Amino acid sequence: MKNAVVIGATGQTGRVAVRALAEDGWTVTAVSRTGGRDEQWPGDVREARLDRDDDAALAEVLGDGVELVVDMVAFHRGHARQYAALADRIGSAVVLSSGAVYEDARGRSFDTQDEPDGFPEYLVPLPETQPTVAPGDTTYGTRKVALEQELLALGERLPVTLLRAGAIHGPGCRTPRELYFVKRNVDGRRVRVLAHGGRSRFHPVSAHTLAELVRLAAARPGSRALNAGDPAAPTVAEIGAAVDAVMGVETRTVLVEGDPPERGVGLTPWSARHPVVYDMSAAERELGYRPVRTYADSLAETVHWLVDQLGDRDWREAFPKMAATYDPNVDLFDYAAEDAWLARQED
Repeated sequence: MKNAVVIGATGQTGRVAVRALAEDGWTVTAVSRTGGRDEQWPGDVREARLDRDDDAALAEVLGDGVELVVDMVAFHRGHARQYAALADRIGSAVVLSSGAVYEDARGRSFDTQDEPDGFPEYLVPLPETQPTVAPGDTTYGTRKVALEQELLALGERLPVTLLRAGAIHGPGCRTPRELYFVKRNVDGRRVRVLAHGGRSRFHPVSAHTLAELVRLAAARPGSRALNAGDPAAPTVAEIGAAVDAVMGVETRTVLVEGDPPERGVGLTPWSARHPVVYDMSAAERELGYRPVRTYADSLAETVHWLVDQLGDRDWREAFPKMAATYDPNVDLFDYAAEDAWLARQED
């Protein structure tokens, strides 16, 4: 039997990856901080509890060795060094990275996006050959680059496929961008304002797309970094329309050219001056990847999950990590500011 360990197994991406590997014939040990279990996993999936930063605990989970480790929660060079110390116990690995590693021709990246003219302007689509930010320990992007570089340096000692994910979506997300449209529809809000003419594109990737890439990389080990995105990158206006279709509502969209006109007006979790679209041809070439679901195909389960999670609660209570990310810096649901701005446009 093919033995696999999935670290971060109960998270948004890990749950789907565990099921995909189990259904593909792997004997899977699902590892998480709580040692929990997903109801959709096959019965022979085993659970284990692990503190990701505990070197001895990780060594114990690996035992005498496994053919595959899938790691959804590796974040910095210290985690890469764990793999270097345990390389003789692992056949190959698949590790989740991020599109946040890239910088543009002027050295701009997601780390500079809040600076004046700081949002990166990438090639469309963006290939894996695009330069990355310098490795470091200060930001999410620099830590991911440090992780990537040390893992790739292991070479034949431990083949590692790094998946540079776009905007991950699906049930279980702690910072669900789709909430922007779902909550408005739940609240009976039937008008929205979108900056940048509603054309902003920030390439999404479904947990199902990531699971398929994991499954394929497990079957074709290698040392490489690959983009991970859905078959297409819809505009923010198209995403809003797709959410409306799932929820069966009609809304009016007011498009504004350029940046958000005022605080709390026109800004969404996808809003950007320049498109971020990842090139998936390398995954197709190296893994034999073919799309499994479009964004629209995956959307219904996400929308229904969001509605259930919201219930009658304040969105900050339902999604505290998202609230910490966007609020109070940006109020995504400042209806009063929108109404006041809309009223002024009608005068």
